[in-house]
Amino acid sequence: MELLIMISACKGGSANKITAVLPYFPYSRQSKQKSHRGAITARMLANLLSVAGVHHIVTVDLHAAQMQGFFGRPVDDLHAEPFIARWIRHNVPDWREAVVVSKNAGGTKRVTSLADVLKLNFGIVTMDRRRGNPASSMALDGPNGSTANYHDQGGRVTDRATVASPVGFERTNDVAQVNGSGAGSHAEAGPDGSAPDHGEDSGDDSADGRARNVVRGRLVHGQLVDDDFPSPPNSLSASVTTAAGEIPVEQTPDAMTASMLSSSSRLSGVVDPVALDAGVSSDDDEAEEILESFVSEHMITVVGNVRDKTVFIVDDIIDKPRSWIAAAETVVKRGGARRVYCIATHGLFGSHSLEELAKCDCIDQIVVTNSCPISIEDQRLTKKLVVLDISILLSEAIRRNHYGESLSQLYDQYYE
Repeated sequence: MELLIMISACKGGSANKITAVLPYFPYSRQSKQKSHRGAITARMLANLLSVAGVHHIVTVDLHAAQMQGFFGRPVDDLHAEPFIARWIRHNVPDWREAVVVSKNAGGTKRVTSLADVLKLNFGIVTMDRRRGNPASSMALDGPNGSTANYHDQGGRVTDRATVASPVGFERTNDVAQVNGSGAGSHAEAGPDGSAPDHGEDSGDDSADGRARNVVRGRLVHGQLVDDDFPSPPNSLSASVTTAAGEIPVEQTPDAMTASMLSSSSRLSGVVDPVALDAGVSSDDDEAEEILESFVSEHMITVVGNVRDKTVFIVDDIIDKPRSWIAAAETVVKRGGARRVYCIATHGLFGSHSLEELAKCDCIDQIVVTNSCPISIEDQRLTKKLVVLDISILLSEAIRRNHYGESLSQLYDQYYE
């Protein structure tokens, strides 16, 4: 609101050009509808800036690059990646042997960009909404809670369960296989039920290598546990209360029923089952609270070789700590990583999140920029926190914009 007032004051003072510099664009996560008839707050804020009279917007690392289409004015979305890459080169020992990891599927583009700059390998961490079979962490249940069965060509029923994994992997029992033909594709069993003979050049070694690069773990109430840890009761028969009564989470209502349940749930002030069944958005940290409240057990998967390596877990915003801690614990305790750095451009640090991240033994350092103000008291809470100064980036952007110079060089990787 203060920014809009200043823009209006400058416009009333007959300013020739008004440029709004927002190192962190607020409400950037709300760039799309996350529920039925939900507000797209980022677009509303963009419209407010345009109506107030701003001519140019300068910001850093928008949550979604397509948000620039919300504005009716030119937008310069600067990147803090050069500063992060420079800090890694100068402060991380053996960084050339490290791995860049995305903690959700939505951040893979950002992670691959940093990996390309540093010429490193990259990985991904994904989290499943609910865990089907409590007896094994390697299989999913069928649609009604029973183990999914499959029929072979002879009509026999087998208990082979296929688990969906990210980036084109399929997991059958304990072996990860890549979709498509060749050594990584699925092969039919022999007539006697035995495994087919592929010969000496069957590619089994490469398949085993892919299996070793996929690590899975169990999360119970947000904490990483062993596979033999007993499942909590509500993870077996989770249900939500609506105006129509209790409905199991595993049951997906049809479109018409879902609409009726959604309306009645909101009117009665209880949980919307449609929002629960919609799945976790790849970049939606708010949905983690729903996961912990109603489905207490789910699975986390790490794709990529992180054993005995330094891991950079990268995202654009650090707000809530649960997903960061879960990813760090998984790559260390299950993947065998040596050191973990949590890196983001914007350090929002919601209530007590910095304290919880600092208490995690699996996190060695937390690296953010000063795009969001971090108080001196918060910086003194832990020695793990590193704040990178990007004021030179914004000041150069302001200078070039004022004198009509090109800003293209600010997007190049020249901060060595």
